[in-house]
Amino acid sequence: MDDENERAARAKKGSPFLNTAQATFYVGLSQRTLEKMRLKGGGPQFRKHGRFVRYHIDELDAWSKGQPKGFDADDNRAGQP
Repeated sequence: MDDENERAARAKKGSPFLNTAQATFYVGLSQRTLEKMRLKGGGPQFRKHGRFVRYHIDELDAWSKGQPKGFDADDNRAGQP
C-alpha cells in the first residue's frame, strides 16, 4: 500500500497526464496490454494531445478501482466473455 501511495505522490508532483510508459508502470500492466486495451476498449480513458496519447492519473485510479479482484487484462476483450 505504501508503494501505491508513493507512486501516486511522485506522479502527481508533475503533470497529472502520464504517457503510455508511465501509465503502464502506474497501473502495473505491460505497455502492449495497455495499447491493446486502447484499440479494443475496456481500458482506462485516454486522450490525445496532438499525436501523443496521455492518461490522466485520476482516470487511471478510477479505472483501477473499478476492476474486479483477480482481473486479467488479457481476458478483457472489449467486454466479451
